[in-house]
Amino acid sequence: MDNKLPYLHVPGSLPKILTKITEVRRPDRFTQDYLETIIGFRGGNYRAIIPLLKRMEFLNGDGSPTTLFDQYRNDDTRAIALATGVRNAFSAIFDRNQFAYALPRDTLASLVTEISGLPKSNSVAKLIVSTFWTLKDGANFESKDEREVVVVEKKTSDHDSPPPPPPPRTDDEVQFRVGYTINLNLPETTNPEVFNAIFKALKEHLLRN
Repeated sequence: MDNKLPYLHVPGSLPKILTKITEVRRPDRFTQDYLETIIGFRGGNYRAIIPLLKRMEFLNGDGSPTTLFDQYRNDDTRAIALATGVRNAFSAIFDRNQFAYALPRDTLASLVTEISGLPKSNSVAKLIVSTFWTLKDGANFESKDEREVVVVEKKTSDHDSPPPPPPPRTDDEVQFRVGYTINLNLPETTNPEVFNAIFKALKEHLLRN
């Protein structure tokens, strides 16, 4: 594969391989043995599908399927997942034209020539165009959910763990305060003994600590 633009030697096999992916059991790892034995495509011309699926982010580096791979296997999200995969694999093309999927084939070939430096007549350039053209068939690039089809799962690390709850407060740390207001109706008198008696009673019965 070109370091920027992927391609298959047999682009016409893509629809059949992708259809088989939706029909057979999900692999733990998508290997050459799985491709040949389970998918049923043998020979070196088909092995490039594995790095292509990795470029599409359908597979992780070790060949294990991603969430996008699973969403492609789902009838309800297949077309959107495929569009996302094409954008991932041919990001260099979509960086030049975000609507590259709608370009006429000859205009697409010119764009591939611009990016790769290869002439249109070059066999690899033709395979890149054919791979892109075949792969985008059946993809839904117009859905507003296309860029949101993959759920990004954030793995919680030790640094991401929530802070511990605060320790319970002890009885010594708990303070209970009560405020109150006392209204006094004092008698009309000039005798200081009366007032002394009143305030003495307040101190003894109401103002104790």
